Amino acid sequence: MQKCDITGKGKQYGNNVSFSQRHTKKVWKPNLQTKTVTIDGRKVSLKVSTQAIRTLKKKGLLTNS
Repeated sequence: MQKCDITGKGKQYGNNVSFSQRHTKKVWKPNLQTKTVTIDGRKVSLKVSTQAIRTLKKKGLLTNS
């Protein structure tokens, strides 16, 4: 399933609109990465969006790995 384990960010639905104004269904998926995070001394593998990774790095909760 395409969903971030931290933020809950998931798929978004909408329409592709061509020059001739035809509407076709489209899905935008989040950019998810698998990251291993140490929580209480245990390594846990999480699917995290890139925006959440940036925030965790900014707050100092995720080191470069």
